Amino acid sequence: MEFFKIRRDIPFMRNALILNAISVLTFLAAVFFLATKGLHLSVEFTGGTVMQVQYSQPADVESVRKSVAALGLSDVQVQNFGTARDVMIRLPAQKGVSSAQQSDRVFAALKAVDPALVLKRTEFVGPQVGEELATDGIKALAMVVIGIMLYLAVRFEWKFAVAAIVANMHDVIIILGFFAFFQWEFSLAVLAAVLAVLGYSVNESVVIFDRIRESFRRNRKLTPAQTIDHAITSTISRTIITHGSTQVMVLSMLLFGGATLYYFALALTIGILFGIYSSVFVAAAIAMWLGIKREDLVKGTGKREGDPNDPNAGATV
Repeated sequence: MEFFKIRRDIPFMRNALILNAISVLTFLAAVFFLATKGLHLSVEFTGGTVMQVQYSQPADVESVRKSVAALGLSDVQVQNFGTARDVMIRLPAQKGVSSAQQSDRVFAALKAVDPALVLKRTEFVGPQVGEELATDGIKALAMVVIGIMLYLAVRFEWKFAVAAIVANMHDVIIILGFFAFFQWEFSLAVLAAVLAVLGYSVNESVVIFDRIRESFRRNRKLTPAQTIDHAITSTISRTIITHGSTQVMVLSMLLFGGATLYYFALALTIGILFGIYSSVFVAAAIAMWLGIKREDLVKGTGKREGDPNDPNAGATV
């Protein structure tokens, strides 16, 4: 389905050098902030106290947040757990205060507002568990990257695999750079969003790469840069429809999903926007500079490639 059709190819690759220079500067800035400021890790990674309380009626999560914030506690996560009456509270560790003292203080403040409140459980998440989660997250990210490279190398060509991974890691580092610069809380939900962005971005790259391969087969007279421009131009309508509808859904979570989904949706928003950019101006440009050509994509077919309307096209040679 196409909302519109562009008749003349847009010369994307003509400005690829300038736009990639901007990408390099943005990437280096993200790395700088990650190295100097670091990520603001959540309780899952740093350790702390987890409480589960139950109200006699559906809980007002925002009121619970205000009650906990009034105690002078920061970086507290409050969310519904299971049912509308159950609330989970994650408290960061405090120096000189035990987990029991911290949970008793919070429970007393909440019970003063609602005497019917029941404490279901309280437990301490140690830093060792947080370190294990961080390690597992890095392993998951590495496995995703390796899997993507193998898939693209088999389906297309190693030059496309290298280009796609550089583009995807560009997206991931920039997301982390935003979180480091603004010191937004990095939680397991945000890590899930980063992994989702990897899959989402590679999907866009695969669509463009597939169209590039098709364009190489159909247009013998075009240069590699012109072929890439033609392929990207022909996918613009699909890109607008797909990413537009996805972004509407993510913005709904960002604006109306509350504090629980805010940073998850924020990471997805940044990732989708940069994913579109990187698929065109990073992945496709790197493939061009690596010397991708028609012979790389049509070798071993044993077919004549040419005009699809030619009755001899596809004949065995």
